[in-house]
Amino acid sequence: MLHGVMSQRDAERSATTTQRQQLPPDHPPVGSDGTGGGDPQQSMPEVQQLIQKARSNPKDFDAQIMAANLEYQIGQYDESVKFLLTANQIKPDHYGTIANLGMVNMDAGHLDAAEKWYRAALAKDPTDVQVLDGLSNVLLKAGKAGPAEEIINRLAKADPTNEDLAQFRTRLAEIKNK
Repeated sequence: MLHGVMSQRDAERSATTTQRQQLPPDHPPVGSDGTGGGDPQQSMPEVQQLIQKARSNPKDFDAQIMAANLEYQIGQYDESVKFLLTANQIKPDHYGTIANLGMVNMDAGHLDAAEKWYRAALAKDPTDVQVLDGLSNVLLKAGKAGPAEEIINRLAKADPTNEDLAQFRTRLAEIKNK
């Protein structure tokens, strides 16, 4: 489910390129409505019920993923991570969960954890553009120039037209010049 959120974020990123150019480089993605996403059809009681279902059924993989998605959509990244970690315990080899643990930890500001999960995802699929993009961002935020340069180069090879490449290269040059 979060993979869909990641795809939605990519679509929103394309739609808001002009707007994002006015935002600081570390600003989180902003949806076309300014909220960052979410499902306007889902009421708060429904959301709470789904989250409670996940809490009371810790062995239900789908419930964990659904709750993680809902928590992510409302910006509760640490809660989303908890549900994803539970889902990962149920299905430790599930690629989407591993990749999403990287993304959500990045958004939560847990750079070391994000790097760990993104690297685990890359071990399974070394050409996943979204994971390469996320890991590039994490490494740059952490000031790790050498590893960032390697991942940025891999991203450029996998997706030469990636819109984040120019920004990543600029940030990399700034880190190297410090």
